[in-house]
Amino acid sequence: MLTSGRRFVERDGVRLRVIDQGDRGRPDQPVVVLAHGYPELAYSWRHQIPALTAAGYRVLAPDQRGYGGSDRPAAVEAYDIFALTSDLVGLLDDIGAERATFIGHDWGAMVVWHTALLHPDRVAAVAGLSVPPIPRARTRPTERWLEKFGPDFYMLRYQQPGLADAELAADVAATMRDMFAEGRSAGLPDWLAAEEFDVYVEEFGRTGFTGALNWYRNYDRNWAGTEHLVDARITAPALFVGGTDDPVRATMRPERAAEVVAGPYRELWLPGAGHWLQQERPTEINRILLEFLAER
Repeated sequence: MLTSGRRFVERDGVRLRVIDQGDRGRPDQPVVVLAHGYPELAYSWRHQIPALTAAGYRVLAPDQRGYGGSDRPAAVEAYDIFALTSDLVGLLDDIGAERATFIGHDWGAMVVWHTALLHPDRVAAVAGLSVPPIPRARTRPTERWLEKFGPDFYMLRYQQPGLADAELAADVAATMRDMFAEGRSAGLPDWLAAEEFDVYVEEFGRTGFTGALNWYRNYDRNWAGTEHLVDARITAPALFVGGTDDPVRATMRPERAAEVVAGPYRELWLPGAGHWLQQERPTEINRILLEFLAER
């Protein structure tokens, strides 16, 4: 398990477990913050952290609140987008850095896109994997999902506290296997070794899924609280990378990125890739990210 450089950072009473790697003796070293998605951990960046540090970057990869070794506040509202973006900015405050490049996957992508909107002065560049930047929805998210996908849509099932929590935790190994396999097989995908899979099973077996699901339970609250961002634009250099075989792709609208990104923007698609890009295609993702960072 990736434990080198692991430490804790406290922000607004919430303690985050963070992998902090790079030359701490260089205050001018460029900083990269890696934000994982659902249901993942800082461990999900195990292939990127060594490559980024070898290239001269200081890397901060937290277990985000609700996950792994980080705190799991009880209140649902403790997981709104303002708290999640503040956590990432707090990592910069902790090391005395003014700005960083923020890179997120899945839910982590949504957090870094919002970090660029809510804290633009702290964002040197921003990249999202699997989830593109899109403008604020015109209608309440849960109402839109019900109309478009019906009541069995997974994000609607996640809204009721306790129900999905118990279902997912009943057999953690089966839950994680189903998610990582993306419905393609009954076993583990070939990019995930058994010992790597065990890390996820052990952590979610210990923590459960409530903290992670509480992120979903803030969709409507986030929408209501970000009305002031309706005309906001991301001005930092931005990158989106998606997989052409990602089952989540059908719910995304990458063509709407132009409505929210005003700065330099690049969109890339990896043929045949699924949702778990940085784990499934680490060599390609590392190359793409290092090229993006080198342009800054």
